Amino acid sequence: MKITIVSGARPNFMKIAPICRAIDAAREAGKKISYRLVYTGPQDDTSLDASLFSDLAMKRPDAYLGISGHDHSQVAAAIMLAFEKELDANPAQVVLVVDDMTATMSCAIVAKKRGLKVAHVIAGTRSFDMNMPREVNRTIVDAISDYLFTAGMVANRNLNQEGMIPEYIHYVGNILIDTIRYNRHRLIQPLWFPTLGLRKGNYLLLTLNRRDLLEKKAVLHSLLQTLIEKADGMPIVAPLHPYVEKAVKSLDLNIPNLHILPPQSYLHFGFLINQAKGIVTDSGNIAEEATFLDVPCITLNTYAEHPETWRIGTNELVGENSFALSAALDKLLNGEWKHATLPDRWDGRTAERIVQTLLNE
Repeated sequence: MKITIVSGARPNFMKIAPICRAIDAAREAGKKISYRLVYTGPQDDTSLDASLFSDLAMKRPDAYLGISGHDHSQVAAAIMLAFEKELDANPAQVVLVVDDMTATMSCAIVAKKRGLKVAHVIAGTRSFDMNMPREVNRTIVDAISDYLFTAGMVANRNLNQEGMIPEYIHYVGNILIDTIRYNRHRLIQPLWFPTLGLRKGNYLLLTLNRRDLLEKKAVLHSLLQTLIEKADGMPIVAPLHPYVEKAVKSLDLNIPNLHILPPQSYLHFGFLINQAKGIVTDSGNIAEEATFLDVPCITLNTYAEHPETWRIGTNELVGENSFALSAALDKLLNGEWKHATLPDRWDGRTAERIVQTLLNE
């Protein structure tokens, strides 16, 4: 079985790495299975830091399609044309895609039109807001996939309610947990950590990525002002991409305890999550990792792709409401935060189940 695995952005590699390891293990055990890793972005993409692949214990992509940009239609068209050429040169039987990016949708459509099997990892997640481009992407990919690999029973229910073929749905667990379990004892304290006067368990970690939130300057100002006031001098560590740093600095807030840093390597960032007193984020991935590590997490959103993170995990959703953020921070800083119950099948064996399913079929 020849599988082409597609990554559309840096976070995808965290979910692909354990699948690559599971395929390698199956091949070493005598199974006829191989994979080719394709990155839809350029080879010199600055988000792919030099340590990423060594941190994740995986090989670099076999091919780079070289597509970048922010216009959804142009990016989708360019990826589809480039991926057609990639499959012409390197035929596959299965195309495996993850998450809900434009690259995920584009490559899935190309594969399906060529009569190939499409496997979607992290299928069935829904925000039920079709104004979100990612909701459109994930809905299309799920509708044309032959393997729907889900992380939880809520995702299964979503797919069943949309009339997906039951035999296509495979409840395998959360692939991101495979990665954090594998790397938990490999996490590395950054060299700058003591230089900033930081201590384990005595700082807040802030991450922001959502462009729609960054564009709401008044809302962002209110949220950050609330965070500053509640932190009351406690260090706030914020590894931010340049576009986020620019948006935060444009607010002209006086935040002497805010340490804005460049994006960190995977093992350094994992350390920051693991040792934080609490996290304020707009990232679903970080909420999942925080749940596994039992670290308090406040998400600046009204939904989570994996509801398990707030139903039985350490995550709480406060939306873009500064009053809700204030109440959550009070609870966090007073040591009154809930502890996580680990969701079902967050056992680090999701990739094994995925590969075994593909082999069985």
